[in-house]
Amino acid sequence: QVQLVESGGGLVQTGGSLRLSCAASGRTFSSNAMGWFRQAPGKEREFVAAISSGGSTYYADSVKGRFTVSRDNAKNTVYLQMNSLKPEDTAVYYCAAKRGYFSLSYYRYDYWGQGTQVTVST
Repeated sequence: QVQLVESGGGLVQTGGSLRLSCAASGRTFSSNAMGWFRQAPGKEREFVAAISSGGSTYYADSVKGRFTVSRDNAKNTVYLQMNSLKPEDTAVYYCAAKRGYFSLSYYRYDYWGQGTQVTVST
């Protein structure tokens, strides 16, 4: 069993930055792939970024060059550094964990955090 707790969300102006953290419990964190997803009101949950257990990363085109995903296995934590934020980045952000390699599909993830709200004002 893995429990995930996100933090770091908030209100920021366009062009600003935020860093989200996702703290994981359990001894299998280092072997799990981790993903970040987001969901805006009235929209489906969408893939944002992912990182494999070995550190390989993948990004949605909409955030490539602005967001960076990283992990610290010693701290059982995955991060999402978000720069140059835009109003369209406004959403609830979720981290998720899965065994094996990462996936762009949210339904392939086994564990989810409760989400953290990110609001980007104009």
